[in-house]
Amino acid sequence: MKILAQISRVIVGLLFIFSGLIKLNDPVGTQYKLEEYFEVFAMDLPQFHDFFMALVPLALYFSVFLCTAEVVLGIALLVGYKPRTIAWSLLLIIVFFTFLTFYSAYFNKVTDCGCFGAAIKLTPWTSFGKDIFLLALILIIVFYRKKFKALPTGIIVVISTVASLGIAVYALRHLPILDLLPYRVGASIPAQLKPSEPLRYLYIFDKGGKEVEFEKYPSDTTLVFKEMVVLNEDAKPKITDYKVWNDAGDYTEETFKGTKLFLIIKNLTDINTAALPDINKLINSVRTKGVEPIILTSGNSEEIVKFLSAHQLNAPYYYVDATVLKTISRSNPGLWLLKDGVVKGKWHYNDTPEAAEVIELVK
Repeated sequence: MKILAQISRVIVGLLFIFSGLIKLNDPVGTQYKLEEYFEVFAMDLPQFHDFFMALVPLALYFSVFLCTAEVVLGIALLVGYKPRTIAWSLLLIIVFFTFLTFYSAYFNKVTDCGCFGAAIKLTPWTSFGKDIFLLALILIIVFYRKKFKALPTGIIVVISTVASLGIAVYALRHLPILDLLPYRVGASIPAQLKPSEPLRYLYIFDKGGKEVEFEKYPSDTTLVFKEMVVLNEDAKPKITDYKVWNDAGDYTEETFKGTKLFLIIKNLTDINTAALPDINKLINSVRTKGVEPIILTSGNSEEIVKFLSAHQLNAPYYYVDATVLKTISRSNPGLWLLKDGVVKGKWHYNDTPEAAEVIELVK
């Protein structure tokens, strides 16, 4: 059993480090997931509504803490730092994660838990199963915690803590080091709106109390339809919710024509207005070079008109769903460059480029 405990220690340590690093690469993504959980709990538990809604503004801090804790606990476990304390800490955090994934799966809420950030998408029940597996391994570690020798490796834990926080801060002040989102540089948005190959389906019917399956829709009218399942899930469109519109109608296809520099304004409540003068200068400069500046927002018309006027932002604006804007840009405001529907550039407001850089990218 001691060998099993050592194997459990290695598996748990590596998985925690991997999961934590993936999420530290994009702490804003984890922030959004935590906000979803808080809002769901506020709705499902009305007696605690105010408490959970008060946690929403703190979601980013919780995100950085939890992601850093995953990495640090994983490293501490592997290097033998205070094994008894680490074992109990691991148990506490996995119980918390298991509760969240169970809630997601059982009540069909927050259907992507973000367990591995944007790198690996898991269904709610798969996420819950993964946490149950980790819980079992951590219980073994807790049971044998006194058998693990404590080693003088505190400096390694300190360094890993500082490094983890550094990764998070960098991602927050710029953009994720590794962009795993469908709107990343190099991605073709029109291509991702279509299946990569024709979708194949399995049609499930009831026939006399027995379940029968067909890969082509049957002509037998005596069959009772039950379910249709996609056989090649991986061929589904990677993007399903990208829509751009204004009061005159749909503008989605127009965004794929020519070269366009989009200013992403996710909302007007936490936007960094100090970055707008440089962005405005960029917009005015590239306009004369054949790049069309466009503003994408989810705000209401009256507020956005006042905002654009106050900051002298002279560009047409269109609406996009707030969730889509969060996926396109982790920055508010953010910049997104497309040429014929292919992403050529993407910038945090702290990294607003010069006009020459933008023109060079679309040559």
